[in-house]
Amino acid sequence: MLIDKIRDDLKAAMKARAARQVDALRFFLAEVKNAGINERRELDDALVIGVIQRLSKQRRDGIEQFRTAGRTDLVEKEEAELTILQSYLPKQLDDAGLESVLRALIAELGASSKKDMGKVMKAAMEKLQGTADGKRVSSIVQKLLP
Repeated sequence: MLIDKIRDDLKAAMKARAARQVDALRFFLAEVKNAGINERRELDDALVIGVIQRLSKQRRDGIEQFRTAGRTDLVEKEEAELTILQSYLPKQLDDAGLESVLRALIAELGASSKKDMGKVMKAAMEKLQGTADGKRVSSIVQKLLP
């Protein structure tokens, strides 16, 4: 399971005295545990991937805001944490592969206009589960639906 790999990586980072990685992994594990408690679920890979995606989005937003504020020290910290988080995500689909999956899904659902975007997005995010960012999926779906 993914949670076990993260715990092992935390132990290795503690032994190596990699402070930034230890802090990031501790925070991440705490968020996963909290999500499991709040949703009353087992700590399965789907839950962990969902938390990784949420935290990655927060890091990207933080990087953007810190850049506009001129806080390069915080940009570096957020980028390092983002790199650590993304190392646990499944391999991301490239744009061509993502587009072909979405074309097939649109045909399967019979979506024919932008009115069906919500239905397509819901099905796409369930199917892709961690292999594509929601913004990328949304932009490609908008392009594909007339």
